Amino acid sequence: MDASRDIFTGDTINEYLSEDFSAGITHAMCVSDLAGKLARELGLPEEDVKEIALAGMVHDIGKLKISRYIYGRQEDTMKIEESRYIRRHAQLGEQILRKQGMSDNICNMVLYHHENFDGSGYPFNLRGEEIPLGARILRVCDVFSALISDRPYRKAFDINTATLLLIDEVKNFDMRVFLAFQSVIHNESTLAELEEIEMLQIHRSITPESVKGLLDEEEHDIENE
Repeated sequence: MDASRDIFTGDTINEYLSEDFSAGITHAMCVSDLAGKLARELGLPEEDVKEIALAGMVHDIGKLKISRYIYGRQEDTMKIEESRYIRRHAQLGEQILRKQGMSDNICNMVLYHHENFDGSGYPFNLRGEEIPLGARILRVCDVFSALISDRPYRKAFDINTATLLLIDEVKNFDMRVFLAFQSVIHNESTLAELEEIEMLQIHRSITPESVKGLLDEEEHDIENE
């Protein structure tokens, strides 16, 4: 493997590991918070609200198994084969959660959270109501959270710009879910909570050593599958 791709070599790489995992946790918290609020806005039972919020917290857990292609990247460019492998993270996440005894609902939300309402998503190109409602909720929350977060290749968009970008891609979303989402993100309490999440200094509680240990375990698992 090229040294620049080796996530276990060099102080600079360790810094990227810490930063990227911190960003991942912040993203998960944001998606979870938004998804729970959106589920409640849609009038879902409280039990469903809790499951959707939990699915939001763990929706990207499959990325642990493809960490060598994600963490430490300085550019948003990947070879075609790497991009295809990264797209497996939804399926890998579902496998991890089933092994941990998570409910079918949570596993399916994670599996389908990159499906688009118009059928252009992955991994199965589902469309419309073929996609579980919880996954449709996660989809819009996931995209919005990514837009309002800093990335190695760009700064975060402000909420108004992020909203306009969502509208440009509205074909990807369930319109009923999307309209309810608009109500959620324009609520003052939601805006305050998003600001608190983004201000968390999570990286102070995550060391490169603890991250490397976690990744070593996951790499060992995938090599033996």
